Amino acid sequence: MRCPHCGHTSHRVIDTREAGEDIRRRRRCDHCGQRFTTYEHISANLLVVKSDGRREPFDRQKVLSGIQIASVKRPISSAALEHVVVQIEEALFALGRAEVPSSVIGNLVLDHLAQMDQVAYIRFASVYLNINDLNDLRAEIDRLMGR
Repeated sequence: MRCPHCGHTSHRVIDTREAGEDIRRRRRCDHCGQRFTTYEHISANLLVVKSDGRREPFDRQKVLSGIQIASVKRPISSAALEHVVVQIEEALFALGRAEVPSSVIGNLVLDHLAQMDQVAYIRFASVYLNINDLNDLRAEIDRLMGR
């Protein structure tokens, strides 16, 4: 890592703190003496097994994007959406498996959205569950109302 001020690679960590899910480190360059902050995000290699058998690395941004699209113009804060993604990540890593079916991730998203916002749930479910007609949509709304 290079100092953003002078470009040298020699620096010291002077403070370390947790910043949500990240680790915040204050550093001081040994060459110019300037301080700068870095953030480290801990990640594990988790593969998502798609319904067609393909495997791809877990992408938290992809999950967040799907939730954001379902939540457009809903009274849900960005912090709440980020918190949902963190909870989903924690649940996936708690499974202790290197590979997770995409259906597990989709169901976790549905569970969280059902508790947060029913309209966002229906929006996400209409795509995720491949709802094609009003009867299927009505059945999903009835199921949601019965929770």
